[in-house]
Amino acid sequence: MKYRKKQAERGKPAQEVRVQHSPGGLKGRWMINSLSFVVCILAAVIIFVSMGISSYYYSNLRGNLVTRASETAGVFKKYWTNSEEQFISMADQHVADFKEKDKLELQFIDRYGRVFCSSSGLATDSIPGTSDVERAMGDKAISVFTGEDPQTGERVMSVSAPLTTNHGELIGAVRYITSLELAERQIAIVILLSIVASLVFLVLVVASNRYFIKSIVEPVMKINVIAGEIAAGRYGMRLQKVYDDEIGELCDTINYMSDEISRAERMKNDFISSVSHELRTPLTAIAGWSETLIAGGAQDREETMQGLEIIQKESRRLTQMVEELLDFSRIESGRMKLEVGPFDVSIELYEAIYMYENLLEDAGIQVAYHKEEGSYFISGDRHRIKQVFLNVLDNAAKYGKSGGRIEISLRREAGNVVVCVRDWGAGIPEAELPFVKEKFYKGSSKQRGSGIGLAVTDEIVTLHGGALDIRSRVGEGTAVYITLPALEAHTAMGVEGITEPTEETEE
Repeated sequence: MKYRKKQAERGKPAQEVRVQHSPGGLKGRWMINSLSFVVCILAAVIIFVSMGISSYYYSNLRGNLVTRASETAGVFKKYWTNSEEQFISMADQHVADFKEKDKLELQFIDRYGRVFCSSSGLATDSIPGTSDVERAMGDKAISVFTGEDPQTGERVMSVSAPLTTNHGELIGAVRYITSLELAERQIAIVILLSIVASLVFLVLVVASNRYFIKSIVEPVMKINVIAGEIAAGRYGMRLQKVYDDEIGELCDTINYMSDEISRAERMKNDFISSVSHELRTPLTAIAGWSETLIAGGAQDREETMQGLEIIQKESRRLTQMVEELLDFSRIESGRMKLEVGPFDVSIELYEAIYMYENLLEDAGIQVAYHKEEGSYFISGDRHRIKQVFLNVLDNAAKYGKSGGRIEISLRREAGNVVVCVRDWGAGIPEAELPFVKEKFYKGSSKQRGSGIGLAVTDEIVTLHGGALDIRSRVGEGTAVYITLPALEAHTAMGVEGITEPTEETEE
């Protein structure tokens, strides 16, 4: 039940809620969370591109130089004739025929590690001073060096290949050198372009995030303003729905809440006004007749009896209203308790009809009671069920008086006990029918009442696992169906010696 859940929540001790500081609010949290992820991704991409492009350029350069050095070494090995003059002549010829002097440098090194021929015109007998020459001549294998040239201070890549005879005798080395300036400049340009592209992408992400956040934060701020207005007591304010999404659904919920609070506020005010009027009328009658009797000294017996009857009648009205208010308060706070036990509904229904019989007869209302044969045991609170019957009969007499007739029936249906109270009064408008069981609701009726009797009745029936159904048409009257879960007679232990009317009563 809703009220049970509310009561359970009310009974819980207040818990301290720790609120974390949020710099920049929702915008700040969104930008920090989303941008930190994007920045990490972009940084990883830049690092990956830098490493990839560097590896690509260096690998191509290395491969090109190794191929050239290997081919040159192969040529010398093929045509070697053990003549040092021929070796020098072939080296000079290679240097003279070398056409890529603007990109590469070709050097020939003797067996002692000194340069004796170079495409750049480097002085002879100079020592390169890089590790590739020593490794190539020591290991008799192609060696690569990448770093700063000791002679020029320029970053270079050099590849040295050993020159050997057909018998494997070392005669020198061939060395190719290229500057890394151009390659590193191209690598730097590619990295710079990737950084610029990443920054442009980041700017676009920031712009799109700001637009997206704006489309969320602004409606939320409007919702916050409207919620503040509602909290301040200006009920009925509504939000304009712009987006048909979760924000739109939230706007619909806020609007519905505002309308419901506004309606509940109006119903509460009407209830207070109605209860005040209902209390004032009997109190005025009681006070007036009390003063009359005191002033008259109770000398006129007929007048005295009349006054006492009015005081008694109005006191009963006050008692009934107070009981309704107390029941309503118990239900709202979850303190409504039932004294559950098996009993026969037909007994309580008959007693309720009997209690109203004279009043209905005095009001000119005929009552017809139809009861099918059989037992009508249920498990519940007999006093609360009788209260339900009395409330429904009172409403039938109050609102169906113009019809002059009330029919009451009792039957079993699909494992349930069904009580129907039917009148032929003015009926309930179709637009008001869904709200008649709500608290404080009185609709267009001008009859006296607090507007909570039917709400209390519905809650009592619900507590018993049953249902209260109201069907009505304007000009044709109203039928109230009370459905309660039946209890088989043989399981109704402890219910003995109960007598019940078996005949059909009609007046």
